[in-house]
Amino acid sequence: MRCMRTLDDIQEEYEFLEGDERYRLLIELGRELDAMPDALKTDATLVRGCSASVWVYPTDTDGTLHFLADSNAAITKGIVSLVIAAVQDKPAREVADMDITAALAPFDLKNQLSSNRTQGIPNMIALVKEHASRIAAG
Repeated sequence: MRCMRTLDDIQEEYEFLEGDERYRLLIELGRELDAMPDALKTDATLVRGCSASVWVYPTDTDGTLHFLADSNAAITKGIVSLVIAAVQDKPAREVADMDITAALAPFDLKNQLSSNRTQGIPNMIALVKEHASRIAAG
């Protein structure tokens, strides 16, 4: 498992970039995700409502969540990486109670990306929170 950049570190870099450079950063973030084995890319881990295929799989070590994620589209993989960066290696209860949408607000993704690319973000967040709530409940 690699150590992911924090959301604050990503935001700091993101704010200095414009247009295509932001796309490149998202693609880079996607490449930095831990590899997700194909065996975990199932219907149960598939995020519904995304224009590309996106899979999110939680692992739990003593109540701390670590997510594996992947997508078949580079930009979308970067977006899911951003969502994961907000919650990675945090306690399940904290993630379940967290306002992930607010954490991602500084990235202004709705104005940076096409609606086609951002339509699945609420579903990615919902799936992450659903996994966290289930794990937090024991």
